[in-house]
Amino acid sequence: MPVAKPPVDALSEKQASVELEQLAREIAEHDQRYHAEDAPTISDAEYDAMRRRNLAIEQRFPELVREDSPSRRVGAPVSEKFDKVRHKVPMLSLDNAFSDADVIDFVARIRRYLKLDAEAPVVMTAEPKIDGLSLSLRYEGGRLVSAATRGDGQEGENVTANARAVADIPNVLAGDPPDVLEVRGEVYMTHADFLALNKRQEAEGKPTYVNPRNTAAGSLRQLDSSVTAARPLKFFAYAWGEVSQMPAQTQTGMVEAFEAFGFHTNPLMRRCESAEELLSQYRAIEERRASLGYDIDGVVYKVDDLALQQRLGFVSRSPRWAIAHKFPAEKATTILRGIDIQVGRTGALTPVARLEPVTVGGVVVTNATLHNAEEIERLGVMIGDTVTVQRAGDVIPQILGFIADKRPDDATAFVFPTTCPCELQTPVVREGIGTGVEGVVRRCSGEFACPFQRVEHLRHFVSRRAFDIDGLGEKQIEFFFNDPDLPVKSPADIFSLAARDAENLKKLKDKEGWGTVSAANLFAAIEERRTIALERMIYGLGIRHVGEQTAKTLARAYGSWGEFHDAALAVAGDDAQAREEMDALDDIGDAVIASIAHYFAEEHNRELVERLAGAVSVREAERPAGDSPFAGKTIVFTGSLERMSRDEAKAMAERLGAKVAGSVSKKTDLVVAGPGAGSKLKKAADLGVEVIDEDAWFERVGA
Repeated sequence: MPVAKPPVDALSEKQASVELEQLAREIAEHDQRYHAEDAPTISDAEYDAMRRRNLAIEQRFPELVREDSPSRRVGAPVSEKFDKVRHKVPMLSLDNAFSDADVIDFVARIRRYLKLDAEAPVVMTAEPKIDGLSLSLRYEGGRLVSAATRGDGQEGENVTANARAVADIPNVLAGDPPDVLEVRGEVYMTHADFLALNKRQEAEGKPTYVNPRNTAAGSLRQLDSSVTAARPLKFFAYAWGEVSQMPAQTQTGMVEAFEAFGFHTNPLMRRCESAEELLSQYRAIEERRASLGYDIDGVVYKVDDLALQQRLGFVSRSPRWAIAHKFPAEKATTILRGIDIQVGRTGALTPVARLEPVTVGGVVVTNATLHNAEEIERLGVMIGDTVTVQRAGDVIPQILGFIADKRPDDATAFVFPTTCPCELQTPVVREGIGTGVEGVVRRCSGEFACPFQRVEHLRHFVSRRAFDIDGLGEKQIEFFFNDPDLPVKSPADIFSLAARDAENLKKLKDKEGWGTVSAANLFAAIEERRTIALERMIYGLGIRHVGEQTAKTLARAYGSWGEFHDAALAVAGDDAQAREEMDALDDIGDAVIASIAHYFAEEHNRELVERLAGAVSVREAERPAGDSPFAGKTIVFTGSLERMSRDEAKAMAERLGAKVAGSVSKKTDLVVAGPGAGSKLKKAADLGVEVIDEDAWFERVGA
């Protein structure tokens, strides 16, 4: 049998860094497929395992946490076919628990964070985790005014017309609701309704659907609301966003209020006072799972007291006060028919297993990501093998291994290519992670010469979180990249499209797929993005390790494009002071700095950046409110804090408009030092930085 991956505690720092990069890239791809396309290509089991291993590595090596880490991200960008809705309160996802020990540790972490005794009860709720599509409903004056999907957690898709067609969603609330109330929950489809829908599809000679979850998601995201109305969708309410006046002060009370307002809530929700009671309810729900009549994939636990929820706050993509306890996976066997290679934006070559279609838990699966050559070697699989696959909840599986006694005589080993599958056949290289040590990721060395990478860079540039140009999606980028009359080979080319079109004899409006209106709309949309926010400009450059959150951190720290540009060039030139100042920024580490240095040291990239900067106007970063004495200040917390945890202190400072740094530099304005403060305290003294204790901090913030 194939050997397991090395335990996290056996990884070296170099191995951990390489694996975190791989996990960040792969999980981002799967988030896009699941949340934005309703077409996941791996199983919940594989996805959860990847996230779990990513978190375990980050906990052991906190200095290696990447800015594009899955632990900092929610969902995926919204679809281009719907208008966007900005969530007043972000829609975050939950961390997962997979064992009793995980749940016990979750409750213990809450006690530690709140500084509660080990015996002190922590009242929590336990409720089924519905396997559907998350939806946020906004009511004003008791009337439904908008409905939006989760999207990327910050922006969702406007599906108001479709939500009005769902019978479980009231257009007018009962009772005496708050003037503004955002109710959140899950749209789903029962097993009976799903089977009946498939029978109708068969009778009408139409294709049938795969599973209730994807069918419900696709039904709600129809452009024609009459299609949604014809689908038997249901809705459970269990959470909220913006509320003008809270109807209750507990999770339980809020759910009871939803029911009074006319929503369906889940009858299996229970209050529990210990980890043991939570686990007892988990088992009770698991026993009833098959008879519920709708899909669930776990049980969600939440702290009941809303005041404690507020104290606990959030960690990146998820709340500290809630967790999802997932059910075990399902397994099946099938035949590995082949392995294809996909090339991503950074040139990474990813092998994809092509499987003989197999039904696992009622879902047909056909492929799975194999990560890299080392994973294929670890599994020991060959083309033609009968392999064991696993899934939990949705479609494509994880390959666990092969069945040795079923290996056919003509089974063939997969040979990882030494050249890129692009038309240029450029050599494939392995990145080094240290002297004489090769990394697991293989990349095409062609970079911008490689068509796969050039197109992917441009797609990234116009993506929702970057320049977000309406009407310029993946298909349009491919069109312009290959168009002989209006070629787009670099980002700056986008902003000269209108001028070049005006000079050409053959106009865009006359090309297939375009017209007078669509061409004019595109040029107008491009012009709207000629002035862009600093963080979008930085993110749009496609620098490795510089994700959306890192771009925001850099924008906030440097303030203007000129300041960031000069700092990046200085770092590329190995300026020690510039590196030290960038390293002092909270959550900016060696990997980010090295990537920025490498990017700006490359002549082609500098030319690309200068051309782009000459074509656009970059807005300065938004400054925090000036009424806080800490607005714009850089603060460092060091030593042991006694009245609150370090995370709670950091969150408080950021709410006051401060920037929290991880190390002391010349740009540090204030150091808050607790008992045990060491080298940072000494450096503050050497630099003449003001130092105060925890009590003085609370006096200054008025807490």
